[in-house]
Amino acid sequence: MRIMLVEDNELLAQGICLSLAKLGMQVDHLSSYQQALVGIKNETFSAIVLDLGLPDGNGKELLKAWRAEGVSIPTIVLTANTDFDTKLECLDIGADDYLGKPFDVRELAARIRAIVRRQYGLDNNSLNIGALSIDLNTREVTFRDQNVPLSRREFQLLLELAQSAGRVLTRSQLEQLTYGWDEVGSNSIEVHIHHLRKKMANELIKTVRGIGYTLTEVN
Repeated sequence: MRIMLVEDNELLAQGICLSLAKLGMQVDHLSSYQQALVGIKNETFSAIVLDLGLPDGNGKELLKAWRAEGVSIPTIVLTANTDFDTKLECLDIGADDYLGKPFDVRELAARIRAIVRRQYGLDNNSLNIGALSIDLNTREVTFRDQNVPLSRREFQLLLELAQSAGRVLTRSQLEQLTYGWDEVGSNSIEVHIHHLRKKMANELIKTVRGIGYTLTEVN
């Protein structure tokens, strides 16, 4: 999954990015109100981690602006301000969760997974579609009761398709969700799709000509 991190503390942001990357999350770091306001417009994210104390604006106002524009991406407020009234205000204006500093990155990762599960209507850590099962905690994938070893990119791509099962995702959307702002090869998505089909079943991922790809239920 692809995460937007809005945090002006560069050292803290680097630590969060590295730690979440080890847990299989693609993190794009922005350090200001204006960067985040613009960055959300043409990009696709699974969740947002938002610091309130930004150098050029207030995180609460940024969250209000996003919600007013119809941005419904699950958002965790991350701040040193643990005042109870501030917490209530953030939740009331659209935050999905609130985590005070200092914190353990493992807890942040667990909270990210939780708000993403709620977004997709999942009630546990397992995503099951026909013969396909994805454990969101252990990142283990099984298909027809057989363990399927996947690379990090293959897992990210499969997860994004599975979370949108039955819906067509364009190549551009898949690139954004899987790679973020990293450099993407001209046929990287196609190569990973080929590998996933080979490891499981050709009919699991269908090509919608001229549009993109969709994951279907296969037994």
